[in-house]
Amino acid sequence: MGIAVLALLSPIGLILPAWLRAGAAWGEWSSDELRGLVGYVPRGLGRLEGVWRSLLPDYTVPGLGGPLGEQLGYVISAFVGVGIVVGLTWLLGRALAKKERRRDS
Repeated sequence: MGIAVLALLSPIGLILPAWLRAGAAWGEWSSDELRGLVGYVPRGLGRLEGVWRSLLPDYTVPGLGGPLGEQLGYVISAFVGVGIVVGLTWLLGRALAKKERRRDS
């Protein structure tokens, strides 16, 4: 229950920086933003930048622009992440329990 509340509150990460005029979320800069902030782009970042393409670029739902699309994208990303962690934990628990049962037999 608590993790669901946190997932639903995840758009606060969009609302507060805009409200406080803080700019982008810390650490989520593109290479262009980083170049503007520190004057250069680390070689490794520049080389690896195009390797991964996100399903929800910038956490925005395709076709649904504006703040609603971004906020919905944050909530979807939060629930997908929680689902992946819960699923992997469940699979690991099953595998360990099966191993334990075989050992006890």
